[in-house]
Amino acid sequence: MPPLTRSIRTVGRPLVLAALLSPAIASAQSRPSAPGSVRTSTVRHGFAVDRLARIDSMLNDAVQREEIGGLVALVLRDDAVVYEKAVGWRDREARVPMTTNTLFRIASQTKALTSAAVLMLMEEGKLSLATPASAFMPTFARTTVMPATGAGNVEVPAQRAITIKDLLTHTAGLSYGTDARVAERYRAKGLGPAAGFGWYTADKTVPVCVTMDTLGTLPFVAQPGERFVYGYNTDVLGCIVERASGVPLDRFLRTRLTQPLGMTDTYFFVPTAERARLATVYRSEQRRTVRADTGARGQGHYVDGPRVSFAGGAGLVSTARDYARFLQMITHGGSWNGRRYLAPHTVALMTTDQIPSIYGPATGFGLGFETVERYGASGMASKGTYGWGGAYGSNYKVDPAEGLVIVVMMNQLPNTSDVVTRLQSMLYAALVESRMGGNARQRNPSP
Repeated sequence: MPPLTRSIRTVGRPLVLAALLSPAIASAQSRPSAPGSVRTSTVRHGFAVDRLARIDSMLNDAVQREEIGGLVALVLRDDAVVYEKAVGWRDREARVPMTTNTLFRIASQTKALTSAAVLMLMEEGKLSLATPASAFMPTFARTTVMPATGAGNVEVPAQRAITIKDLLTHTAGLSYGTDARVAERYRAKGLGPAAGFGWYTADKTVPVCVTMDTLGTLPFVAQPGERFVYGYNTDVLGCIVERASGVPLDRFLRTRLTQPLGMTDTYFFVPTAERARLATVYRSEQRRTVRADTGARGQGHYVDGPRVSFAGGAGLVSTARDYARFLQMITHGGSWNGRRYLAPHTVALMTTDQIPSIYGPATGFGLGFETVERYGASGMASKGTYGWGGAYGSNYKVDPAEGLVIVVMMNQLPNTSDVVTRLQSMLYAALVESRMGGNARQRNPSP
């Protein structure tokens, strides 16, 4: 698939599909005008062009007020590009504008690709959801827990083995080691507070499996299956992918997912020749943004390395277009451009709530994605929508009911801006040909 070559739309003018993400887009045309209808020329792929232009104004205003440094937004409907916009600065101080091919640190958006890799190995019979992590991680054979209740910081044995499913659903009891009762133990081993924000491992000089083997010797914060605890779960899964497949995680993802999908701009570490395309990290400070420092809590080590630790939970760098390709494969039931990556039943597991009594009820969590279980639980996203985000402010949603893939990339940490939430709300407000019941054929919205 050829990459997109330029922005799809300009303010105040109809959408122009200048380039394509898939062959399906080649035949995608705007709907013909219905007899007696008015203003249908302002609607493309179900979106009112004038309403999409409101998003441009909101984003430009956020940049002008320095609420954000910049971002890239990409929206597909039924594989057709309906909105693509780069606003602000890739590097504000150097006056380098944001472009649609900018590389972003995607942090926890890495988790979905690693989860897909685990499930590919499940389909090959190399593991199952019930397989104990200790089958690949010997230090996980006898884990301990330091519960929040009780006097003092007392370790107790885990009540059962941690399974692959526990790790996929974040119910293994693994945190990022920043909890007060375990923080010092983790710090002493180079984890938790000693590793940036806990999840950061790009600066490590040892492979990820060495770090995760060490993790298995430390106390966790909840019993397996007890509650949702966001932490190193998918980093452990990255190591399991390495040991079950016999190849490093970066090679597995490259040869089995990103390369065949055409995700040519997705890496654990940015090639030196592409370093100028990497977005600058900004941080929110008193309702404005300032350039983040160097190091683990700022610009990071995604270019200069040491290029050794391939973190399945938070290590990838990507572009909006690349990430959309991965989501399109998931949207199409695990198949893309004639090649099958996952079976439809496997994708259904990924995108269906697997822990309703723990995570829900309005939202759930599948095998790698958060799910929307009730309309209104996540803005205007339809029931059945799934997605997640990254620590640097990026976010994505797939709304199967409306045929939508929404990817917003930014690099801001910490981020106190709600610009992504506003963007998503305005996007749904521009969707005037919805597939929700009787509103599906409403073609003539008022401004």
